[in-house]
Amino acid sequence: MSHSPTNESELLTTVLEPLLEDFQYWFSRAQTLLESERITLLSLEEQEDLLARVNKSKKEVSTAQFLFKATDKKAGIDTAILVPWHKLVAECWQVSRQWRSHKANKS
Repeated sequence: MSHSPTNESELLTTVLEPLLEDFQYWFSRAQTLLESERITLLSLEEQEDLLARVNKSKKEVSTAQFLFKATDKKAGIDTAILVPWHKLVAECWQVSRQWRSHKANKS
């Protein structure tokens, strides 16, 4: 298998760029939910902590996107950085799902 710079750059553009966009999308959705509603399934401190982690991760993703573009889409991101973002997105999905279910059951 050839590992030419062109193939690696294409792979980064094909995989990493949309992945970073997805992280931004889901973190923005979580941020909107956590800022607009009081999630009574969480303590106030838990909700504030989750929002703080989402905001921090959004900034990290923005930085990664900036660096990716600044290096002409030639810099990758270590999976050790991606995994915590993925776990946070999954946590936000779970909170959102539980919150929608809770609200539906109260109706």
